[in-house]
Amino acid sequence: MGAALRGDSDGTEPRRNRHEQSPSGHRGHHHRAGATVTVSISRRGAAALGGGGSILMRQRRDHARLDAMMNRWSDGGATDDERDVLWRDIVQLVFSHAFAEETVLWPVLRRVAPHGEELTGRVEAEHQAINDLIARVEKSPDDPRCAEWIQEAFALIRQDIRDEEDELLPRLRAAFGDRRLRSIGAAWEAVRATAPTRPHPGVPRRPPGNALRGVPLSVFDRLRDRVPGGGPAARRASLLACGAAAAAVAVVLAVRTARRPART
Repeated sequence: MGAALRGDSDGTEPRRNRHEQSPSGHRGHHHRAGATVTVSISRRGAAALGGGGSILMRQRRDHARLDAMMNRWSDGGATDDERDVLWRDIVQLVFSHAFAEETVLWPVLRRVAPHGEELTGRVEAEHQAINDLIARVEKSPDDPRCAEWIQEAFALIRQDIRDEEDELLPRLRAAFGDRRLRSIGAAWEAVRATAPTRPHPGVPRRPPGNALRGVPLSVFDRLRDRVPGGGPAARRASLLACGAAAAAVAVVLAVRTARRPART
């Protein structure tokens, strides 16, 4: 690999060739002049990332789960029914995960990180492309091109994971101490638990528009997820009320977290 990596103490590493692959499967990237070269969170232990409840570890667990499900869908070993279940689980996790990032993480990152606007803008564009591809699959599930669209979506998801773990999330580690990383992690988890779980290409990618339009949609998404094909009216009404209340609490928590001044 060339020059030895520096330790966690300074949070930096020597530049890798853009085609050189890290042990986690991540490849190096070109960086703009003056940009900080940071250690990917995929290459650091839980303690160095603020512990199991930190936003960095929560993100990494979701990314690992997504990767495992995409591999399982693609490896040919699953039945058609199993692949249908895997696809639904992937879609639900992709959209809830991304919505929570855009509501909680990226506003904070834009505020505290050099080049934060550029970095988050690139990831938001990836999210929109993933949204559009999955919406196409959901709209036309019998189209013979569906498998191709799904593989395109998987490739974009993996690129998004690399960008986040190698470039965006290390900047949160540099900006905040362990306690704040855990606080952000709790806010992100609360939003993720009540976020939309299906593609909605017309929903903005940034607050407050994403929350104003996405939270009501999340209630209906979760009704569809939990009560497929309908169900007793009382159960649907109960889920609707619980979902709306939880979503409102999550958004308030996220806004408070994003507005707190940066502290280490």
